[in-house]
Amino acid sequence: MNRLLVIDDDRELCALVKEFLEPEFQVDSVTRGDDGVRRAQDEEFSLIVLDVMLPGLNGFEVLRQLREGGCATPVLMLTARGDDIDRIIGLELGADDYLPKPFNPRELTARIHAILRRARFAASLPAAPREKLQCDDLELDAPARRVRCGGKTIELTTVEFDLLALLIKTPGVTVSRDDLARNALDRKWSAYDRSIDMHVSNLRKKIGPAPDGSDRIKSIRSIGYMLIKDEG
Repeated sequence: MNRLLVIDDDRELCALVKEFLEPEFQVDSVTRGDDGVRRAQDEEFSLIVLDVMLPGLNGFEVLRQLREGGCATPVLMLTARGDDIDRIIGLELGADDYLPKPFNPRELTARIHAILRRARFAASLPAAPREKLQCDDLELDAPARRVRCGGKTIELTTVEFDLLALLIKTPGVTVSRDDLARNALDRKWSAYDRSIDMHVSNLRKKIGPAPDGSDRIKSIRSIGYMLIKDEG
């Protein structure tokens, strides 16, 4: 059974989430950010549900410490409804997805299942036949989940890796936001969802510009993104 850690200071919400999810998941909860960091680092969880507003350490600091400490456990952040800044910061720090409060418990369950499906798929890739893809000095080893750029290893989140894997398979071809969302986030893209844009922005920063200084990933207005290949 998948084990989840809920980090939220709303005890009533924690109890409701636990009651709703426990038929499928083992749910542990803590109400302080610093306690959440310790639990996540000392114990194994399949996924962390993390609120932004917390005593001790806020959710952003919890996420930052976990990612900087090498914790790759998927994180679903709970944000204030309509607060784009919280969502953007969470994604920039390495959250896998976000869910605005208040939320429907069924949507929470659906988001958790989607994240866990991506994690299981990623974990199964090393046993697959080796597939290495390259575009200029950018190399992607799909089974090993490893990316090298200019000879240096680049650390990517699960979502960032999946986005790059889609783009590098067809350099010079536009991949729609809907295709990116379906494959990397396991859900349909909506016009008001900026998750894909933020994940692509983080990916751009990590892989840097092309050898000639130009952008590696080009935004195609109102459609999606394209990985640029040097034809020179």
